[in-house]
Amino acid sequence: MAPPPRRRATNSNPAPLTDLLTDLPPEGEGPEPELKGPLRRCIVTRESLPKEAMIRFVIGPGREIVPDLAGRLPGRGMWLSARADVLERALSRGAFSKAARGQVHLPPDLRARIETGLRGRLRDQLGFARRAGQAVCGFQQAREWLQAGRAAVLVEACDGSPSERARLAGRRNVPLVVVLTAEELGAVFGRDQAVHVAVGRGPIAEKLVQEAGRLAAVSGIASGAGT
Repeated sequence: MAPPPRRRATNSNPAPLTDLLTDLPPEGEGPEPELKGPLRRCIVTRESLPKEAMIRFVIGPGREIVPDLAGRLPGRGMWLSARADVLERALSRGAFSKAARGQVHLPPDLRARIETGLRGRLRDQLGFARRAGQAVCGFQQAREWLQAGRAAVLVEACDGSPSERARLAGRRNVPLVVVLTAEELGAVFGRDQAVHVAVGRGPIAEKLVQEAGRLAAVSGIASGAGT
């Protein structure tokens, strides 16, 4: 009678995960894939943050660095934390060239382009809210919305009166957006100037707070979106 076949020995202790990754390139070498999901990695600080707290850049014609504030332009994205100091470090240390694996052209007014674009996005969001009946301007109307619990965000002119702003907001726990001028707010509502704007609850209000936070951080404004 033939002996039973010998069972092949198995290793009950699998190899450590680090031993199974020896074929991966060392950290910092080779192209780094853009993260999927809600987080993105900053090319300067290497920290992973939500997209809403970052700014995406792509390489445009002539290998010029283009800020993609909406995050929709085609091409491989390079992400920066939306902070003035991080942007300065990226410009001074050649972070864009390193991330792009080659020379790129940095427009001299890159920071101004970012700030102008973010201001435009804020005005657009306010315009959407106004047309949808989700925003009112003026001290009295804004106060009525606050008292009725309709206001989710107060947008105040950065060149308006701080004491009047405090009088309107009072002790209410409502986020304040203070980054646009009275002239910029007025243009949204068809006026020469607007100082006090109340925005109702919903996705537009949330987007306003996010965009104001990015603008405040990039431009170094002391107070962008807060309570």
